[in-house]
Amino acid sequence: MSSINRRSFLRNSVVAATSLALGQEYSQANQANNRRSRRSNRPNVVVIMTDDQRWDCMSCEGHPFLETPNMDRIANEGARFANMFVTTSLCSPSRASFLSGLYAHTHKVTNNFTDYPADLASYPLNLQQSGYQTAYIGKWHMGEQSDERRPGFDYWITHKGQGNYYDTTFNVNGKRTVKKGYYTHRVTDMAIDWLKQDHNKPYLLIIGHKAPHTPFTPEKKYENIYDNAKIDYPKTAFNLESKPRWVKERLNTWHGIYGPIFGFRKDFPDTSPESVLKFAEFVRAYTATIKSVDDSVGRVYETLKELGQLDNTLFVFTSDNGFFLGEHGMTDKRTMHEASIRVPLLVRYPRLIKPGTIISNMVMNVDLAPSILDICRAKSLKNIHGKSWKKLLAGRTSGWRKSLYYSYDYEKQFPYTPNVRGVRTDEWKYVHYPNGDSKPDQYKAELYNLKSDPLETNNLIDEPKYADKVRELKAELHRLMAQTGALPDKMPLYLGIKAELPDEKIR
Repeated sequence: MSSINRRSFLRNSVVAATSLALGQEYSQANQANNRRSRRSNRPNVVVIMTDDQRWDCMSCEGHPFLETPNMDRIANEGARFANMFVTTSLCSPSRASFLSGLYAHTHKVTNNFTDYPADLASYPLNLQQSGYQTAYIGKWHMGEQSDERRPGFDYWITHKGQGNYYDTTFNVNGKRTVKKGYYTHRVTDMAIDWLKQDHNKPYLLIIGHKAPHTPFTPEKKYENIYDNAKIDYPKTAFNLESKPRWVKERLNTWHGIYGPIFGFRKDFPDTSPESVLKFAEFVRAYTATIKSVDDSVGRVYETLKELGQLDNTLFVFTSDNGFFLGEHGMTDKRTMHEASIRVPLLVRYPRLIKPGTIISNMVMNVDLAPSILDICRAKSLKNIHGKSWKKLLAGRTSGWRKSLYYSYDYEKQFPYTPNVRGVRTDEWKYVHYPNGDSKPDQYKAELYNLKSDPLETNNLIDEPKYADKVRELKAELHRLMAQTGALPDKMPLYLGIKAELPDEKIR
């Protein structure tokens, strides 16, 4: 080969090699840019869930003394759903509904001792399959005896049972270790550590808090924060004349205002100053426990901000069910009264939500799964009961539900609430106790006009002038039960009474 040809060959080889290297570099850079582009167009998701936090225990909902500036910030910078409800006011069934978009009669988690079915679809699993990194950190509260990793999660930290407010043993990706200190902060620490890991894909993080579940235990710095707050019995505590007899019989039980509940021997209510102070202690402990959750919300917010991911994150705050603080003579939840079924829902995502948005339409826990999947453009869940509220964020309310169906099945471990089937609209609530066919006075139905009587003080069921309204709501209840596959209605035994609601009518 001549020297000229050799030089030409070498020059061409160098050019070719350089072009190849540049092409590979460009291809890798392009792929990285595409990954970043795909990630930036699909939001991260952070869901924070408390346990037993009623909707009005936030200052953005007008609480008289509880201050929640970090929850309020999510509401002010995003959307507050003013009418968010659970389909069953009990921890495990509600949590399963959040994950699946299904009512309890379909997902089959009807008590606090049943785990989420391993073969049942969920929004975390669908996000995982669509390329999301997924993590669950905190209280799982389904399948009490197992802390093993559940399907749909790449990263897993939880514990058996309820956990403790101090020094809980967590299963951290297969290794059990005691995390010393206050539960709310330890869970938040672990969540922040995970957020700070290198994520080359969009991610889902669910944080499950223990608070404010019983036994209400504020951290030390908040133990006396509301000592000077005026706390008295709620207006409805003793107004039980129009209620069914089971409500009055519940007073002395674990779920009644006269009974003991997790460390509080409630020697109240009566008119003595000592009893009022004891009730105030009960309420004060509940609300003070929420203060630490609010701090946690703030820490997660600031972490996302520091990482440059805040505005690229669908930030959701909610709770699994509400809680009675003396209303209708009750503590606990389970019934269909507002304090039991109504929970917070705050959502921040600037790409879709104008700051300070308030959604007044009724939404439910079964709507969370389809909404998240819709916003993240992931594969939808099939044959579910919930619907995406993404369009509500844009002000499109056409075709949205005008009524919702609520159900609760009696648990033999807690025989203080009968089977419940009910319907709620913006203005009316009809509560049906199927066992009432056997004992009509003890389990008589309840009817409330929520516009004129938002505290549900006056049960109108016995007033003849509302007979047409009762028939209308019974028909709507039947329609919703049929629509959700709840008919024919097979109920468990309650206090020795076998009751079955025929599928042809609601009595």
